[in-house]
Amino acid sequence: MARSTAAALTFGLTEDQIELAGMCREFADAEIAPHALDWDAEHHFPVDVIKRTAELGMGGIYVREENGGSGLGRMDAALIFEALSTACPSVASYISIHNMVAWMLDKYASPEQQAKWLTPLTSFEALGSYCLTEPNAGSDAAALRTTARRDGDRYVLNGVKQFISGAGESEIYLVMARTGQEGARGISTFVLEKGMEGLTFGANEKKMGWRAQPTRQVFMENVSVPAENLIGEEGQGFKIAMSGLDGGRLNIGACSLGGGQSALEKAITYMGERQAFGTELTGFQALRFTLADMQARLESARSLMWRAAAAYDAGDPNTSLLSAMAKLTATDTGFDVANDALQLFGGYGYLTEYGIEKLVRDLRVHQILEGTNEIMRVIISRKSTGVG
Repeated sequence: MARSTAAALTFGLTEDQIELAGMCREFADAEIAPHALDWDAEHHFPVDVIKRTAELGMGGIYVREENGGSGLGRMDAALIFEALSTACPSVASYISIHNMVAWMLDKYASPEQQAKWLTPLTSFEALGSYCLTEPNAGSDAAALRTTARRDGDRYVLNGVKQFISGAGESEIYLVMARTGQEGARGISTFVLEKGMEGLTFGANEKKMGWRAQPTRQVFMENVSVPAENLIGEEGQGFKIAMSGLDGGRLNIGACSLGGGQSALEKAITYMGERQAFGTELTGFQALRFTLADMQARLESARSLMWRAAAAYDAGDPNTSLLSAMAKLTATDTGFDVANDALQLFGGYGYLTEYGIEKLVRDLRVHQILEGTNEIMRVIISRKSTGVG
């Protein structure tokens, strides 16, 4: 069976998009895939390779061209992240998070702020991290406790952020902090820069997956930042934080599809090489049916992903609903397909050298981040019924 990445599936895609997906898959195959298992084993964050993606315009995928970005849409991004994730979902997911930060600055920052921070981000001279989650404020993000107290022409920040991708390596941190009342309306957004006094980082978390990117706590102890580091106005922070999540959910769903696609391809290759009872595994109808189900589920999830991405690009009012549906479906499907592939490999799937168990580990967290899949069901049910 031919490789079935988005580049090979022409439904709804332009020639430019097919070429874009193919280019990204070629980069992933050549520059990421050969090293992915070593990076995972060594907990190595491949900053040099990530920075090379700037040559392909991946430092600011949907940042406007006048701000140094590629000016692409969310459909384009879905193709990019699926292609990159066939090689390593961990690396691709970090690039997604970096792009979320860049997009938020492109949308909400002043021209002066954009001139200062967007050029380094879009060129990957600087890496970005998104700092919303806290030890006691995960799904209930509006309950965050990090504070930003006004002190003349500066703000003083105190608090802890949890599960921050790129922390300690990134130069630019987009931080949500409380400047006012309890709840969502009291939250504001700030840019902090690595090296600021009082900004420190915890140890790299020991994780089940996503080992090729650092995940640390971010500590702020009387971090004094200029008032011009406030993005937008006081009280707009929760809106800014949430506005990035529709796109983030599409991206993480696309990363799940890429990981699942890679697992399917590996399983097909393995079954053509492995024999049992004197017959190639592909000769057993029950196993072929498993492959058929895996491919059908991936294609169904991909179609919903593209539907949601197209809605985002078109400004469809149902974008949040569709993004939640796509994230739920794609992340569950990607993980399930990778898990099924591990089963098809038998005991060999449990060994690190085949790369299947890494995909299972990497894709599991996608069902948790960017809003857990339980929260996706809450969003879908509320928007569908108007209740809640």
